[in-house]
Amino acid sequence: MSRKRKKIYSGIGGQAVLEGVMMKNQDHYAVAVRKPNGEIEIETESYYGVLHGKGLARVPFLRGVINLVDSLRLGMRALNYSATFYEDEEAGDTVADKVADKVFHEKAEKFFMALVTIFSVALAIGLFVLLPYFLSSLLGKVIRERTLLAAIEGLIRILIFIAYIVVITLMKDIRRLYRYHGAEHKCINCIERGRALTVKNVKKSSRQHKRCGTSFTLLVVLISCVVFFFITVENPVYRMLIRVALIPVIAGIAYEFIRLAGKTDNIIVAILSIPGMLLQRLTTKEPDEDMILTAIASVEAVFDWKKFLVENFDEDPEKLERLRQEDLEFYKDRAYHGRESEQ
Repeated sequence: MSRKRKKIYSGIGGQAVLEGVMMKNQDHYAVAVRKPNGEIEIETESYYGVLHGKGLARVPFLRGVINLVDSLRLGMRALNYSATFYEDEEAGDTVADKVADKVFHEKAEKFFMALVTIFSVALAIGLFVLLPYFLSSLLGKVIRERTLLAAIEGLIRILIFIAYIVVITLMKDIRRLYRYHGAEHKCINCIERGRALTVKNVKKSSRQHKRCGTSFTLLVVLISCVVFFFITVENPVYRMLIRVALIPVIAGIAYEFIRLAGKTDNIIVAILSIPGMLLQRLTTKEPDEDMILTAIASVEAVFDWKKFLVENFDEDPEKLERLRQEDLEFYKDRAYHGRESEQ
């Protein structure tokens, strides 16, 4: 008789990158990329957050904002690394590249990363915060009831967010990225359910996870609808500025919920997690075996899953090693090459 296994928080997380997966465990992360020749290249590095070692990084709600900044920075770094394997070798440097190299020298890449991150955040604020307010305010001459306008603004915000997800899903490259996203989730779910990290077990695991960034973003949108409902300032400029100023507060609340959801199977938390889990049906797709192997390589570069299963699920270490070796032997024609570096 097989015993039912509870889900145990592992502490690892990650994201999909171009033809690969990034996994992070504490201060270490690995990016595994399936190169054009079929091999898997792995880069393992350390990443210390903007307030690493500071007490503020552990303060509830504030740590959510700090974690968001760190996630954006690390995410851009991982994406840039994966993109280097698929850049057009014949494409020369642009004028912007030459100017940046001349002005910033070796810091040119960091400058562009910061620029792209700032642009992405500004675009998100404009699309999901300011645009819904502007569209709903156009109805102000027809609808005088403030609460109704606030409800319409919230509905528009949700519809824009879902439409955005649906539209980018239509892109071929994004659909492939979502398959790697699915591989990332499946690997984490496999481990946290106490199963050996083999291709067979990963395939059987769920591609939805409560700690997903999709759930976090949707939660930010939903919480903002509630918080913005209570803004009663008459001046339209102040109303927009207050909305922007409240984004860190909303992100902090969303982070605390996602953090709690990843550590508990509480029925109330599970129910509140349903919208995000349903949306993940769009942002994760079923991976193939090569994608799963890439994700597994990323996990193993930063996380000892066999030790985790032995300590938390009383698994036999010899059995786990045998299962993993059988997997390696079966898929030996898809071997990977690792490259480790420390910053």
